[in-house]
Amino acid sequence: MNETENEKGQPDVLPAALFGLCPNCGQKTLFAHVTQFSDKCRACGLDYSRFNVGDGPAAFLTLIVGAIILGMALAVEANFNPPIWVHALLWFPLTIAAVVGSLRVSKAILLILEHRNQAREGAIDEREGQ
Repeated sequence: MNETENEKGQPDVLPAALFGLCPNCGQKTLFAHVTQFSDKCRACGLDYSRFNVGDGPAAFLTLIVGAIILGMALAVEANFNPPIWVHALLWFPLTIAAVVGSLRVSKAILLILEHRNQAREGAIDEREGQ
């Protein structure tokens, strides 16, 4: 058995999220575009559209990445005092890459965990009150 697979033959969460692997079969079919999921797995047919990941992680990741980038920019400014164009050249692309990369991984982790835990939309059981 492969080191990155669990006992059911499914890839582990972190490698699957990093490489965009299907949580069911392990093929690299999770993403159609940079942060957009495919409709379904081309290998095993798992329907990704039934999972509700949404954009929940986006706001948190933007704030976290923004705080990290700000700290790094302040450290560079305090230690090296570079011209403003150096800051623009460094921090704009780094911020965009960090937000998009972390969003891709976090959305994949949420989808994989939904699949693993068989999470479904909540429903009220009317028989409970009887």
